[in-house]
Formats: sequence, C-alpha cells, structure tokens
Amino acid sequence: MKGKVKKVEIVVLLKQVPATESLIGIAGDGISIKTDDIKWVINPYDEFAVEEALRIKEAHGGSVSILSVGSERSVEAIRTALAMGADKGILIDAPAGIVYDGLTTAKVLSTALKEIPFDVIIAGQRAVDDDNFQVGPATAEFLGIPHISMVIKQEIADGRMTCHRTVEGGTVVLQTPLPALFTTQRGINEPRYASLPGIMKAKKKPIDMKNASDIGLDPDTLGKPLMKIVSLKTPAERKRGIMIDGETAQEKAANLVKILHEEVKAL
Repeated sequence: MKGKVKKVEIVVLLKQVPATESLIGIAGDGISIKTDDIKWVINPYDEFAVEEALRIKEAHGGSVSILSVGSERSVEAIRTALAMGADKGILIDAPAGIVYDGLTTAKVLSTALKEIPFDVIIAGQRAVDDDNFQVGPATAEFLGIPHISMVIKQEIADGRMTCHRTVEGGTVVLQTPLPALFTTQRGINEPRYASLPGIMKAKKKPIDMKNASDIGLDPDTLGKPLMKIVSLKTPAERKRGIMIDGETAQEKAANLVKILHEEVKAL
C-alpha cells in the first residue's frame, strides 16, 4: 500500500526512576536520596515512548529495542518494557556510585546508538526525577539527526514523519525525514499493561549488558558534569491554616477581618 512503511527499526530511550508515590528522604551525605525503601519504575514519559514504539511496530512492522543507562537495577525496568512487547534491551552500566548528568547520559546513549540500526528514536520529554528535559534533544544533537519534542501524535509515511507538537495555547504540525528522534508528551497514548504471557516471554528476551568501555568510551574521561548538587533540603514546614468560624457568610467575613486586624496585623 502506498505510504505504508515496513519494518521500522525503533529504539526507545528509557530511564528507571523512583515511583511518584514513594516517600523520598535525604541520605546522610546531604546530596542524594535514600534508596533502600524506594519502589523503582519506568519513567512515566518513557512509558508513553514504549507504547508509541509498539504501536509503530504494529502498524509498520520492524522491531523495538530498549536502551538505558544506569545501574544493574535498571534491568527490572527494561524487563517491564519487554513484557509490554519490546523485542530486546540494552543496558549501558554506569559505574557504582556514579550518576551521569543529562548531557553525559546523552553522550553515552548517542555513542551506543551508532552501533544500533534505527529509523526512529523515541524518548520521554523528561524524567520525573531530575526534570532537566535534556537527554532526548541532546542525543539527537550528538547523532546529527532531527528532533521534535512534546509530541502528542505522529504518523509515518514515505520515509517521513509528521508530528503534532504541543505549544503554549495549541499545537503545531512538523514534518521531518527519517531517521529522527521525538519525545513524548502526556496525551499521546494510554500505555498498555504487561500481560501474563508477555511477562513470561520477557524472561527469555535478550538484554545486552555493556559498559562505557564496550562502546568505545573511557569512563575516567567521560566528562565532568556541568551541574553539581551542593545540598538537598526538605521544604520548610508550613503553619497550620486557620478555620474561620461563623454561622453565615457575613459573620465569617467579619471574623476574618477581625483576625487579619488583631492577630495577623495585616490590616
């Protein structure tokens, strides 16, 4: 059929992050978080990316590879994506105790991607733990390919991709030749749940474990982070609110004025 692209090779950039319902505490060093009791999950925006990759595969054929940079713990998140329907995973293991910033992560990802066939790269628009919005665009820049961010709809035809991108107050429609990278925004899809057969199949799907040296990078000279965490602090405790008594709206208004005048000294 004219306009239909077959066998699109898709790579999803995935990060494992603390679940949003986890109770985050500051570690003893004052610059990191306690990780003992945290539940780790796929970054929610990356989950949209996995789902969109699977939909492209279902429409056009091809394969979906999951690429992640992190500790061995990240294998769990990759397995979840494989259970959803992705074909294989690649984990670039970060040295123990090392947390790469966004640009260094993008450098590692882009270097690994030079050895992976791809037509489309999909990433979440941001990670919910650091919120720096850098990894997707920087990876595209290092690779020298087009990038479209905050995508809520995409179509592929005749070797080109058309994306609907959110902007303040509306959307814009952009088109780019492949290969290209786009980042997902909330609303692009509703991620599927991993089925029991999918979970069983995921156990047999390959995950290729590599380190920086394996892809030609020297971990000792990978680059110093441009941003340094100096300290982490919990928000200051707020004072309890004051309930205004009164039987009627007029009585409550009068009591409010009295409190503002006599106690708060705002009037």
